Amino acid sequence: MGQQENVATSLPGALSASLGAYLAPVDAELARRYPGDPATRQPVHTVYVPADAFTAGTVRSWGDQALAALDEHAPDAASLARVLGLSDALAGPVYDRVRAKLEREPVEDLRIDFEDGYGPRPDAEEDRDAARAARLVHAAYGDGTAPPTAHPTAPPYMGIRMKCLEAAVRDRGIRTLDIFLSGLLEAGGLPEGLVLTLPKVTYPEQITAMVRLLEEFEKARGLDHGRIGFEIQIETSQSILAADGTATVARMIGASEGRATSLHYGTFDYSACVGVSAAYQSSDHPAADHAKDVMQVAAAGTGVRVCDGSTNVLPVGPTAQVHEAWKLHYGLTRRALARAYYQGWDMHPGHLPTRYAAVFAFYREGLEAAAARLAAYVARAGGDIMDEPATAKALSGYLLRGLDCGALDADEVTRLSGLARAELEGLASPRRAGLTATGR
Repeated sequence: MGQQENVATSLPGALSASLGAYLAPVDAELARRYPGDPATRQPVHTVYVPADAFTAGTVRSWGDQALAALDEHAPDAASLARVLGLSDALAGPVYDRVRAKLEREPVEDLRIDFEDGYGPRPDAEEDRDAARAARLVHAAYGDGTAPPTAHPTAPPYMGIRMKCLEAAVRDRGIRTLDIFLSGLLEAGGLPEGLVLTLPKVTYPEQITAMVRLLEEFEKARGLDHGRIGFEIQIETSQSILAADGTATVARMIGASEGRATSLHYGTFDYSACVGVSAAYQSSDHPAADHAKDVMQVAAAGTGVRVCDGSTNVLPVGPTAQVHEAWKLHYGLTRRALARAYYQGWDMHPGHLPTRYAAVFAFYREGLEAAAARLAAYVARAGGDIMDEPATAKALSGYLLRGLDCGALDADEVTRLSGLARAELEGLASPRRAGLTATGR
C-alpha cells in the first residue's frame, strides 16, 4: 500500500471507536430485524384447495382445465391478445409460454385448506383428512425430503392452511397441524417446499403462540430450531392498526422470531371487517391498498414477503362472460405487479391463463430496458439514466423473478444484459453477509 496522504483533520482519533461502540447495539438490531430478501424463489400465486377435495391429481387437473379454457375461449395468440390488449410483439411469446407453463408446471404454490374452504367437520373426519394430506404431500415430493425441483409433477411449494388460533377453533387447528407434520416426518421428512399458513391473526400474541407451538414440535421430533416457518394471513383491521395506533403487522413480524416467511392479504375477510359492501370487495379497493401499503412497509427489508389477495369473479359460462372475468383478473394482476406484489391468490383453474399471461407480459415487456440499464450500470457506460446500486439490485431482482417463473430464458437474459444468473444474484445482494434464513 502507498503512504497515506497527510491531510488535515479535526476530530480525535478515538471518536470513531467510541461511536462504533455506541452504535454496536443498533448494528446488531439492523442485522437481526432487516436481513434482506431470503434470495429464494417466490411463487407467482397460491392456489387454495379444500382438504377433502385435494387428491394426487389435483394439480394436473387444474392445468388440464386451464388448457381446456384456453382452447375454448382463446384458442390462439391473436384471440387472447384481443381479450387482454396484448401488443402484437408480446402476443405470440406470451401465449406460447402460458400454454407451456400449464403443461409443465400449472401450479407454483398450493395450500391444502382446513380453514374457510373446508369448514367445521367432525374431529374424526378432519383427523383423516390431515393424515391423508400428509401422505399426498409426501408422495408428491418422492421421499418427502428432496428439493421440489426434483419432482416436476409437484408444485414447487405446498402445505396446509390450518384453522386459526382463536379460542373456538384453537385446539382443532393445533391438532390438524400436529397430525400433518407428524405424518410427513413418519413418511420420511419435511419437504423443502413445505409452507404453512396461519389465518385470521389479530394480535402479536397469536404469533408468539404459533412460535411456541412450532418450537415444541421441533423439540419433540429432534428438528433443528427454526426449521419450520409459516405465513401470516392478514384478514382483520386490527392486524393492520392496533388499538394504541401502532402497526400491529410490524409487531407480528417481530413476534415471529424469524419464522414468518410472508404476509398474505385476505381480500374478502379484510374488506368485510372494515365494512366494504360485497359488490365492492376487491383487491384494488382503497381499503385494500391501505392495508397492503402498511404490510409492504412493515415487511420491507425483513425477509418477509407480501402476497396480494384474489378475485372471486370466476371465468366460467359463455365466452363473453369468461372474457370479462379474464380482463378483470389480468388487470388486477398487472396492477399488483406494478405495486411490487409479486404473488397473489388464484381460486379457480380458469384464473391460471390470465395469471401467467399477466406475469409473463410484465417481465417480457420490460426485459430489454431492464437488461440494457443493468449492462450500462455494470459497464459504467452511462446512457440516459444514471442508476445507483439500489436500482441495480431492483433490476437484477426483476430479471431473476422473470427467470424463476418461466417468463424469461437464461440465454436471452445473458445475451441482452451480458450477465449470467450467478452475476445477477451477486448484484441483487439479497442478504447481509453471514445471515441465514428460516423458511422460504
